[in-house]
Order: sequence, then structure tokens, then C-alpha cells
Amino acid sequence: MRIAVTWCRGVSVAEIRLQECESIENALRRFKRKVQAEDIIKEVKRHSYYLKPGEKRRVKQALARKRARKKFRKEGSFAKDSRRE
Repeated sequence: MRIAVTWCRGVSVAEIRLQECESIENALRRFKRKVQAEDIIKEVKRHSYYLKPGEKRRVKQALARKRARKKFRKEGSFAKDSRRE
């Protein structure tokens, strides 16, 4: 017996084969780990709808701004302390 996720073109992306005397619960646990490791869910969500090139660019820029703010907050606390001295 095997458990597999197939891509829309019929290519098997994640596949596990049941081992001798292995329970279904353990096989499903292995399968879920493999799907997570290969980022299949993330890829499916990304391909679930079409983004126009301009929208894709805006989303990418927004994510970059978000990362920069987060990085600034992390480094900003140290920078403020060093200015006071």
C-alpha cells in the first residue's frame, strides 16, 4: 500500500510506502512530515490563484517592507542603547 500526493500533471510529489507491520497512524504521520518538509501545501496555495505581474510586484515589495521593519525593530533596540552612552 502507498500514500501519495499527485500534482495536476500526474507527477507524484510526496509518496510513502507502508512498511511491514506499520500502522496507518504512523504512516500518516510520516506522510505529513514529508509533505511539510517538501513545502507542498505552500506551493499549492501559491498556485491556487493567478496574480498579475503588477500585483505580484506589490506583494513582493510589501513583504520586503515588512521584513525591513522587523529587522529594524530587532536591531533598533541595540542602536538606541549605544547612542545614549
